[in-house]
Amino acid sequence: MTDAVVVSTARTGLAKSWKGALNMTHGATMGGAVVRAALERAKVDPAEVYDVLMGCANPEGATGGNIARQIALMAGCPVTVSGATVNRFCSSGLQTIALASQRIIAGEADVFVAGGVESISCVQNEMNKHMYRDENLVAKKPEIYWSMLQTAEQVAKRYGIPRDVQDRYGVASQVKAAAARDAGRTRDEIVPIKVKTKVVDKQTGVETVKEVVLDRDEGIRADTTYEGVSQIKPAIEGGVIAAGNASQFSDGASACVVMNAKLAEKRGLKPLGIYRGFAVAGCEPDEMGIGPVFAIPRLLEKAGLSVGDIGLWELNEAFAVQVIYCRDKLGIPDERLNVNGGSIAVGHPYGVTGSRLVGHALIEGKRRGVKYAVVTMCIGGGMGAAGLFEIA
Repeated sequence: MTDAVVVSTARTGLAKSWKGALNMTHGATMGGAVVRAALERAKVDPAEVYDVLMGCANPEGATGGNIARQIALMAGCPVTVSGATVNRFCSSGLQTIALASQRIIAGEADVFVAGGVESISCVQNEMNKHMYRDENLVAKKPEIYWSMLQTAEQVAKRYGIPRDVQDRYGVASQVKAAAARDAGRTRDEIVPIKVKTKVVDKQTGVETVKEVVLDRDEGIRADTTYEGVSQIKPAIEGGVIAAGNASQFSDGASACVVMNAKLAEKRGLKPLGIYRGFAVAGCEPDEMGIGPVFAIPRLLEKAGLSVGDIGLWELNEAFAVQVIYCRDKLGIPDERLNVNGGSIAVGHPYGVTGSRLVGHALIEGKRRGVKYAVVTMCIGGGMGAAGLFEIA
């Protein structure tokens, strides 16, 4: 059977939504920059790409109109290269890598680009909400329309996970992310991008536009302490979810080049990792954060592996509470989990995170000398997804 391998990865730094460097940047520009860089790193001619698959959780406005096709053109691909936008909410970026890999294994084509793009700044507060809810579904399963914040509070309440435990996890994420940044462990992922950004003067409210270069993750705070985080007001009065224990709103883009392993070998390319499987599962919408608890066993059973066989885990930090529950329920060793911090510190552009985590896991897995890495996350609506990769 043909193997599918990831031969390169590239991403923007993740910028703070609304206040960060990418608050005026169209999805085509963001995505085009990282796809172009990923292809250059893989030494692949853009004309060789069969399809560009980009995940996006909010595919409208600045990330609408089949943004994947726009990204392909912005990246310098000829008009013969197609594009498809994929939406599985927070797993969209991982889903595209799985789809590309599966299509290679099936023999459809040899070279794909897979990744994700999200502009929360330009889209989230402007989204079309006309007829957003189906009243028949509301009567049947109203929790399907709950916000992720509501579901996180439900997980905390249902499974008895107190705020102080969540806050300490959030602090640890920041500390690990700062250490990884300072040690240069994310340097090979990030592609600098020059953009125009809107700046609002805090005192006068005057808006100006300036040109900046984004070459880092804006949300990392090395000086985070438990004492400081514990004083942050919860998002819901009387709740336990607060800014210090939840993922940050972020903008960004990420892309990986996925290739037929035989072609990569023929060209002398050293893969980052080999795709070994993907699984999804559903759970109750009101506790969507625990989705990985159901997806991971499916993934490992199919591969004939156990939790202990996995040397590195990237479990998306949508909220500290759901990571804590999944970690403890599955018995994931803490020292192998989110070793360089996660979305609480780095940020979570929904459709991007799965692709970012794959690229990061493969680079970090190689650095650590592990054999297998799992990338997993919860998904809005009550789902979980997990991908298995062998470090090359």
